[in-house]
Amino acid sequence: MEVVQVLHMNKGEGETSYAKNSVVQKKIISIETSIIKEAVQKCLEKNFPDSMGIADLGCSTGPNSLMVISDVIDTIYATSNQKEIPLPEIRVSLNDLPGNDFNSIFISLPEFYNQLKKEKNIGQEGCFISGVAGSFYGRLFPKKSLHFVHSSSSLHWLSQVPRVLDSNILKPLNKGKIYISKSSPRSVLDAYLSQFKRDFTLFLKSRSEEMVVDGHMVLSFIGRVSADPASGESCMQWELLAQALMSMALEGIIEEEKIDSFNAPSYAPSAQEVRSVVEEEGSFTINCLEAIEIEWDGGQQAVKTIRAVAESMLEVHFGKEIMDELFKRYAELVGDYISKTRAKFFYLVISLTKKG
Repeated sequence: MEVVQVLHMNKGEGETSYAKNSVVQKKIISIETSIIKEAVQKCLEKNFPDSMGIADLGCSTGPNSLMVISDVIDTIYATSNQKEIPLPEIRVSLNDLPGNDFNSIFISLPEFYNQLKKEKNIGQEGCFISGVAGSFYGRLFPKKSLHFVHSSSSLHWLSQVPRVLDSNILKPLNKGKIYISKSSPRSVLDAYLSQFKRDFTLFLKSRSEEMVVDGHMVLSFIGRVSADPASGESCMQWELLAQALMSMALEGIIEEEKIDSFNAPSYAPSAQEVRSVVEEEGSFTINCLEAIEIEWDGGQQAVKTIRAVAESMLEVHFGKEIMDELFKRYAELVGDYISKTRAKFFYLVISLTKKG
């Protein structure tokens, strides 16, 4: 089974759930707020539509799911009042893969609507919120139906695992590792970059067909500032997880071949790699492209965050029964690393406008 098919954040409200361990993602959304506000305002500068289509791609679940939508509606409401123009009908689509915990979002909607009615006098007849299950690496919406698109903490996930086998003997090239590392051969790095380029190009092409001219899009995802894809800033979380898995293999708890055959379906691109794909695809103008430095949130919190986002695919490949022991060892390695190093990673935030 493809690990990407089972990729979803940990469900529910438990200690290892995404809902309880999405502090970093919330921080990124907060940093994006001014960029989102500006993008939405620009959407409304040339044309104030009667009905406005908004999509949040990779919405996940938990307290962050409606955070961006709330900010977008605030900006539409304020702009409408400022221009003394009737508020448009707002169509909100929340998208994620079919395995996402959409029910948790739907359960929170009555409270969201109550607040909307209380604060802005917008009822359900003025704001329509729906869930759309499916991969954003392909079409999801009708042509020219969207005015604003947002995606946060999602586009570093690839549509499939890069093929990192020796084509002559069909054996793994990335032995003992689960992602790009300093010891990975060049072909592994190239496979990851090629997969990212294919995916991001398809993402942009799909959105270009769904968005109106002068529509805006704000995206944020894990990236890097280093030109080296094997730099610690983009690889260390996976490197330490590989070390934890290898320690279990050495004790016979899991088979080493299992590690060799697992490759994380994720890629942290550089700003230049992102810019190149956007320019080559050609449907969008880049308004801004920024790198934001994020420090690891303490040892235990960093481990909980990784577990919340990666456990579903690790569980399918390695088995549910080893998860507690795996993340116990991972926590020890992360704690040791943080005690010796100022641990950090980077998010890229890009604002785009659909060309005419």
